[in-house]
Amino acid sequence: MAVGPSLPIALDAMGGDDAPSVTVQGAMEAAREMDIPMILVGPVRRLRRELGAFRALPSNLEIQDAPETVAMDDPPLVVLRSRRRSSLMVCSELVADGRAAGMVTAGNTGAAWVAAKSVIGMIEGVERPALAANLPRLDGMTLVLDVGANVECRPKHLLQFAVMGSLYASLVMGVPEPRVGLMSVGEEETKGSRRVRESFRVLVEAGVRFIGNVEGRHVFSGGADVIVCDGFTGNVILKVSEGLGEMILTALREEARRSPMYGAGLLMAKGAFVALRRKVDYAEYGGAPLLGIDGPCIIGHGRSSAKAVRNALKVAAQYAVSDTVTHIAAAMSALMESPTEESN
Repeated sequence: MAVGPSLPIALDAMGGDDAPSVTVQGAMEAAREMDIPMILVGPVRRLRRELGAFRALPSNLEIQDAPETVAMDDPPLVVLRSRRRSSLMVCSELVADGRAAGMVTAGNTGAAWVAAKSVIGMIEGVERPALAANLPRLDGMTLVLDVGANVECRPKHLLQFAVMGSLYASLVMGVPEPRVGLMSVGEEETKGSRRVRESFRVLVEAGVRFIGNVEGRHVFSGGADVIVCDGFTGNVILKVSEGLGEMILTALREEARRSPMYGAGLLMAKGAFVALRRKVDYAEYGGAPLLGIDGPCIIGHGRSSAKAVRNALKVAAQYAVSDTVTHIAAAMSALMESPTEESN
């Protein structure tokens, strides 16, 4: 089924621990199975060698040369100081120049943040971009932001995150009237730090469906579709979620090996086990949108598999066709004119 925009998605073919083999594989799958047009960005000769393993190349896939690469442990500012022709920078330029509808990378998150913010630019009125992650819950998904782009946030930043997250959940994820919660240490309005309490007051006037404070358990049990917090808190939630999911799956496999009875039980519940594995597998969700950038930017896990790359391209395509960036820009314009925004 076609999900692609009219313009291609720029894919950082050199981003990720196992690039470019998994990125090329994921790109081929997305191009063939989802009809997503894309531009593979990286050293031409190396990409052609990878593509040589495939008998025929789809017509909706092209290559853009980018002779330099950014390592996962490079400092973020390297893209501006010494890697201007890196795949990350070229992807950003393709979006900024209107030659690509959005970009996807599983590379260095900090460098991706710098490249996107510097080259593509910010939506007017947004002070800081927020990295948003989809985390599984019993009845669907919870969008948590920020999960690492901003360690400390002021109330007005959380206000902007709430508006952007609500629009993304509605337009891209298809959630009608998303419920927005503020992460705190208690549900009562008086709980939390001074900044959290001030953020509560600001979010009441945000124009979103604000349901008040939520606690960590609500991320997975439901109650809120969008949860806003500072990047330090969000990153801890994200990493705990990934670690817990892996631990549960590993523990189930180990118990099945130790006990024939447990093994038989798991075999009988194979369908449920497969469903659980899919729910906690980050590869199913592709990557996290960097909201606030003036163009779709999806950042995947450094350990992204071909499946994760394929799904990240799907998310980027959905983001692009939804015109969410335009809606966020309109919402930010309205916020800048409101007394609430001016006072914070």
